[in-house]
Amino acid sequence: MTATAYAPSSWADFALAIAAAAATLAGLLAVAVSINLQRILAFANLPGRAAQALILFSTPLVTGLFLIVPKQPRAALASELLVTGIVVGAVQIVIDARSPRSDQETRLTWVVGRTIPTIVSCGCLVVAGATLLAQAGGGLYWLVPSALAAIVFGLVNAWVLLVEIQR
Repeated sequence: MTATAYAPSSWADFALAIAAAAATLAGLLAVAVSINLQRILAFANLPGRAAQALILFSTPLVTGLFLIVPKQPRAALASELLVTGIVVGAVQIVIDARSPRSDQETRLTWVVGRTIPTIVSCGCLVVAGATLLAQAGGGLYWLVPSALAAIVFGLVNAWVLLVEIQR
């Protein structure tokens, strides 16, 4: 198990699967948002939520692409994961800070719905990069919770944009 955590070539199947799933979800989200665009734009908090969902789906896509680069040095992949986690996390925090709360959201639900996805998905991505570089602490196994969090929270946001907006 330890060797697998720090051997990017062992993760090619995971990378292909997660990139394909994330690309599919991002594409479906783009279509869904375009269908409901006028309704989404009518609520001040929803464009930010749409952006967050797209970023959440795009993060595992980009991660998967980094992971399948042939013969890429471990340090290069680790750096890509670190930088991606930090940059994407910062962008999401800025989007969330600029996005107002809806009348239905309490401060707690806003924090949980907006901050937790960023912390989990991007935080685990940063940890994956750092531990891959150090070759200790879990390495690429941290990509699993990062990708799962991105997809689950992205789906929650997509549900709000597609179903809850109609209520």
